[in-house]
Amino acid sequence: MSLFLSRYSRKPELVRRSFLLLSNAFSTSLRQTHPCFIIGAKPCLPHKFSPDNRLGTLGIVNVNIKRFTEFQKKVSAELVYNDCFDTVVTIGASHGWVASLKDDGILRLHDDLNPYALYKDPICIPLPPLVTLPHCQTKIITNVSMSSSSPENDIDCVVAVKFLGPQLSFCKPAGKSSKPEWTNVKIENPSFYSSRVMFSKKYNMFLIPGSGGHLIGAWDPSDPSDDLKFQSVRFENPPELPTNVRELMNSCSKSEHLVESTSTGEIFLVKQYRKTAAEGGVPRMKTEYLMVYKLDVEGNAVYTQDMGDLTMFLSKSEPFCVPSTSFPGLYRNWVYILDFDQHTAVHLLKGYPLRTTTSRVVAPYFIPPQNIVD
Repeated sequence: MSLFLSRYSRKPELVRRSFLLLSNAFSTSLRQTHPCFIIGAKPCLPHKFSPDNRLGTLGIVNVNIKRFTEFQKKVSAELVYNDCFDTVVTIGASHGWVASLKDDGILRLHDDLNPYALYKDPICIPLPPLVTLPHCQTKIITNVSMSSSSPENDIDCVVAVKFLGPQLSFCKPAGKSSKPEWTNVKIENPSFYSSRVMFSKKYNMFLIPGSGGHLIGAWDPSDPSDDLKFQSVRFENPPELPTNVRELMNSCSKSEHLVESTSTGEIFLVKQYRKTAAEGGVPRMKTEYLMVYKLDVEGNAVYTQDMGDLTMFLSKSEPFCVPSTSFPGLYRNWVYILDFDQHTAVHLLKGYPLRTTTSRVVAPYFIPPQNIVD
């Protein structure tokens, strides 16, 4: 049975207008905040961050208008500058929530780095202690995904954590149980060991691509189990690439990403090719090439250089797409990539990065747009 049979729609999460949203961080005609990312934090006190001075004001860049905005929102410097403190390590983000992991083995969700979160005091949601399955590990995390942007009050919100290796874990932070628990899945197929998990609103499932993209695993939160269902992916009409491009791809490490466009209901399989390059004597991983495939309901992957009116965002956060024409300054068929070592823009007609900035990125998380209501 195909995994892509059920249809599901969820009302978009809303944010109310606040003083944070009056600082040119959004266009009133769009009724949505801009896609943005964190550029850093400024110490609240007139000196550098220190163990005794850990609060700062948040600085962001709105991607489409290239504008820096400083919010008078206090954030924990530990979540922005992991290398300054040894108590907290951020390990992923989803829907604007950042996940952290301490040595105590407890994963926490924070809205500190979301400039549009309206709470005067930041919210921190501790999840139950992680449970390590036999022959697995829960120290190194590949990514975090959530089924909604309201883990604090949506009883159906599920948090998924993919660990490096076989383990994939799920938890309902605001579930009916007073003591939420983890549902742990051990994926025996090694092609999923370094894969990233994502949530599809279209199918109401968590999806995870295997290495190479030839197999996709799915976990249904409405029918939880300790195993995944799988579907094969057939690559239709693969492109004939020039010899130099194929040689470049063969010299790179490859990763796969599943990205959903909630505005069109399409799901894309992205193949990212990266290699290490020395920049000023410092080795950095750089994106060298990108290929995008459109998945259909039968599990066919069709290579495309035209996503339509879409701009895609890949980072250490859960990836997403936005309608390009809804955000002046964005362009269709562009893919923005944010990583610890680079900020890259790729146009699908080329495949190669057209703009790359290789420098340290303190918080490589794109924050998706959020709807605004009065």
